[in-house]
Amino acid sequence: MTNTSCPVSTTGTSWLRTAAAGAAIALGAALLIAAPAGPAAASAGDCAGGANGFVDVSDNATGTVQRSASHDGDTISLQSAGGRGFAKIEGTTRSGESVWMDWTRDGGHTWLQCGPFNVDRGDNSSKTSPSQATSADPNYRFRACGLTLDQVITCTDWW
Repeated sequence: MTNTSCPVSTTGTSWLRTAAAGAAIALGAALLIAAPAGPAAASAGDCAGGANGFVDVSDNATGTVQRSASHDGDTISLQSAGGRGFAKIEGTTRSGESVWMDWTRDGGHTWLQCGPFNVDRGDNSSKTSPSQATSADPNYRFRACGLTLDQVITCTDWW
């Protein structure tokens, strides 16, 4: 038996579907515009061994500290030496913690994440990222970030 007491209009649902699709597209476009920029997908291999102009440095390397931040006994620093910048984590580090360097050429709107590189020589050992050439261009900047075992990410300010 067919229920005819509540007829369904197919022309009304077509208009409703079109309106809903338009609203979803407008919302999606607004989210794309409002979303903060993030890192370009990268792996440690994208910046190790000379890739993309990066140069490997010793985990014991030291330079002039340009920026630093501390968390849970660790110091994450952005250092420079010989016209190159690199990230370093040191202090009461533990195996499994990591460090990386973000590198931008547009003032921090987008960046390449160089790393992460894991502390792998035992507790209390340091770890560095590969280095990248510095520049006088104000949009060409670096920052160092580290992930500690408590899953907290700590980053320096951009330099």
